[in-house]
Amino acid sequence: MTHRSVEHSTIVLERTYDASPARVFAAWSDKEALLRWGNPGEGWVTGMDRFDFRIGGASSSWFGPKDGDRFISETHYLDIVPGERIVSAGAMTRNGDFRAFVGMLTVEFHAVGRRCRMVMTEQGAFLDGHDIPANHEAGWNKMLDNLGEELSSRAAA
Repeated sequence: MTHRSVEHSTIVLERTYDASPARVFAAWSDKEALLRWGNPGEGWVTGMDRFDFRIGGASSSWFGPKDGDRFISETHYLDIVPGERIVSAGAMTRNGDFRAFVGMLTVEFHAVGRRCRMVMTEQGAFLDGHDIPANHEAGWNKMLDNLGEELSSRAAA
Protein backbone atom coordinates (compact mmCIF):
# COMPACT_ATOMS: atom_id res chain seq x y z
CA MET A 1 0.00 0.00 0.00
CA THR A 2 1.23 3.50 -0.84
CA HIS A 3 1.98 5.77 2.10
CA ARG A 4 -0.34 8.81 2.00
CA SER A 5 0.64 12.19 3.39
CA VAL A 6 -0.40 15.84 3.31
CA GLU A 7 1.85 18.83 3.92
CA HIS A 8 0.01 22.14 4.39
CA SER A 9 1.58 25.45 3.49
CA THR A 10 0.69 29.10 3.11
CA ILE A 11 2.90 31.13 0.80
CA VAL A 12 2.50 34.91 0.79
CA LEU A 13 4.45 36.92 -1.80
CA GLU A 14 4.27 40.66 -2.34
CA ARG A 15 5.48 42.80 -5.20
CA THR A 16 5.11 46.48 -6.00
CA TYR A 17 4.94 47.14 -9.72
CA ASP A 18 5.31 50.43 -11.56
CA ALA A 19 1.86 49.96 -13.10
CA SER A 20 -1.73 50.59 -12.08
CA PRO A 21 -3.76 47.85 -10.36
CA ALA A 22 -5.86 47.67 -13.55
CA ARG A 23 -2.76 46.90 -15.66
CA VAL A 24 -1.47 44.27 -13.24
CA PHE A 25 -4.93 42.70 -13.02
CA ALA A 26 -5.08 42.66 -16.84
CA ALA A 27 -1.85 40.68 -16.96
CA TRP A 28 -3.53 37.98 -14.83
CA SER A 29 -6.81 38.03 -16.76
CA ASP A 30 -5.48 37.80 -20.33
CA LYS A 31 -4.46 34.40 -21.73
CA GLU A 32 -1.69 35.74 -23.98
CA ALA A 33 -0.19 37.82 -21.17
CA LEU A 34 -0.26 34.82 -18.80
CA LEU A 35 1.53 32.70 -21.36
CA ARG A 36 4.26 35.36 -21.69
CA TRP A 37 5.02 35.76 -17.98
CA GLY A 38 3.74 32.53 -16.42
CA ASN A 39 6.82 30.36 -16.95
CA PRO A 40 8.13 29.12 -13.58
CA GLY A 41 11.59 27.96 -14.63
CA GLU A 42 14.49 28.45 -17.01
CA GLY A 43 14.24 25.92 -19.85
CA TRP A 44 10.63 25.10 -19.05
CA VAL A 45 7.74 24.97 -21.50
CA THR A 46 4.16 26.10 -20.85
CA GLY A 47 0.81 25.98 -22.56
CA MET A 48 -2.86 26.57 -21.96
CA ASP A 49 -5.65 24.34 -23.26
CA ARG A 50 -8.58 26.32 -21.83
CA PHE A 51 -9.01 29.81 -20.40
CA ASP A 52 -12.44 30.93 -19.20
CA PHE A 53 -11.70 33.86 -16.89
CA ARG A 54 -14.99 34.60 -15.14
CA ILE A 55 -16.61 33.67 -11.84
CA GLY A 56 -17.52 30.02 -12.30
CA GLY A 57 -15.09 29.65 -15.21
CA ALA A 58 -12.10 27.35 -15.40
CA SER A 59 -8.66 27.15 -16.93
CA SER A 60 -6.41 24.24 -17.80
CA SER A 61 -2.69 24.74 -18.30
CA TRP A 62 0.47 22.65 -18.38
CA PHE A 63 4.13 23.32 -17.69
CA GLY A 64 7.40 21.60 -16.92
CA PRO A 65 11.03 21.18 -17.87
CA LYS A 66 11.42 20.70 -21.63
CA ASP A 67 12.41 17.03 -21.29
CA GLY A 68 11.08 16.35 -17.79
CA ASP A 69 7.90 15.93 -15.79
CA ARG A 70 4.74 17.61 -17.08
CA PHE A 71 2.49 19.32 -14.56
CA ILE A 72 -1.18 19.89 -15.38
CA SER A 73 -3.00 22.61 -13.48
CA GLU A 74 -6.80 22.90 -13.34
CA THR A 75 -8.07 26.23 -12.00
CA HIS A 76 -11.62 27.25 -11.04
CA TYR A 77 -12.36 30.95 -10.57
CA LEU A 78 -14.38 31.55 -7.40
CA ASP A 79 -14.33 35.34 -7.10
CA ILE A 80 -13.17 38.11 -9.42
CA VAL A 81 -13.33 41.84 -8.70
CA PRO A 82 -11.68 43.64 -11.64
CA GLY A 83 -8.61 45.59 -10.57
CA GLU A 84 -8.96 44.41 -6.95
CA ARG A 85 -8.80 40.62 -6.49
CA ILE A 86 -8.88 37.15 -7.98
CA VAL A 87 -9.69 34.07 -5.90
CA SER A 88 -9.32 30.63 -7.43
CA ALA A 89 -9.09 27.01 -6.36
CA GLY A 90 -7.18 24.39 -8.21
CA ALA A 91 -5.44 21.07 -8.41
CA MET A 92 -2.23 19.95 -10.05
CA THR A 93 -1.18 16.54 -11.27
CA ARG A 94 2.29 15.35 -12.21
CA ASN A 95 2.48 13.55 -15.54
CA GLY A 96 -1.28 13.04 -15.37
CA ASP A 97 -0.71 10.19 -12.92
CA PHE A 98 -0.37 11.67 -9.46
CA ARG A 99 -2.41 14.37 -7.76
CA ALA A 100 0.41 16.49 -6.33
CA PHE A 101 -1.32 19.59 -5.01
CA VAL A 102 -4.70 21.15 -4.26
CA GLY A 103 -5.17 24.67 -3.02
CA MET A 104 -6.58 28.14 -3.12
CA LEU A 105 -4.93 31.22 -4.62
CA THR A 106 -5.86 34.80 -3.74
CA VAL A 107 -4.30 37.71 -5.62
CA GLU A 108 -4.98 41.23 -4.31
CA PHE A 109 -4.21 44.47 -6.18
CA HIS A 110 -3.74 47.66 -4.10
CA ALA A 111 -3.12 51.16 -5.44
CA VAL A 112 -0.05 52.85 -3.99
CA GLY A 113 -0.01 56.20 -5.74
CA ARG A 114 0.36 55.29 -9.44
CA ARG A 115 1.82 51.91 -8.60
CA CYS A 116 0.33 48.57 -7.62
CA ARG A 117 1.17 46.54 -4.53
CA MET A 118 0.16 43.00 -5.34
CA VAL A 119 -0.24 40.40 -2.59
CA MET A 120 -0.46 36.77 -3.67
CA THR A 121 -1.43 34.11 -1.13
CA GLU A 122 -1.37 30.40 -1.96
CA GLN A 123 -2.88 28.06 0.63
CA GLY A 124 -2.08 24.52 -0.33
CA ALA A 125 -2.13 20.86 0.48
CA PHE A 126 0.89 19.03 -0.97
CA LEU A 127 -0.05 15.41 -1.44
CA ASP A 128 1.91 12.21 -0.92
CA GLY A 129 5.34 13.81 -1.44
CA HIS A 130 4.74 14.51 -5.15
CA ASP A 131 5.44 18.24 -4.66
CA ILE A 132 6.74 20.52 -1.91
CA PRO A 133 6.06 24.12 -0.84
CA ALA A 134 9.63 25.23 -1.69
CA ASN A 135 9.01 24.34 -5.36
CA HIS A 136 5.88 26.49 -5.45
CA GLU A 137 7.55 29.42 -3.71
CA ALA A 138 10.49 29.32 -6.14
CA GLY A 139 8.17 29.00 -9.14
CA TRP A 140 5.91 31.84 -8.02
CA ASN A 141 8.91 34.09 -7.31
CA LYS A 142 10.22 33.48 -10.83
CA MET A 143 6.80 34.12 -12.39
CA LEU A 144 6.20 37.31 -10.38
CA ASP A 145 9.64 38.56 -11.46
CA ASN A 146 8.63 37.72 -15.05
CA LEU A 147 5.41 39.66 -14.50
CA GLY A 148 7.43 42.72 -13.49
CA GLU A 149 9.46 42.40 -16.70
CA GLU A 150 6.25 41.95 -18.71
CA LEU A 151 4.76 45.12 -17.23
CA SER A 152 7.97 47.09 -17.86
CA SER A 153 8.40 45.90 -21.44
CA ARG A 154 4.74 46.49 -22.34
CA ALA A 155 4.90 50.00 -20.84
CA ALA A 156 7.89 50.79 -23.07
CA ALA A 157 6.18 49.39 -26.18
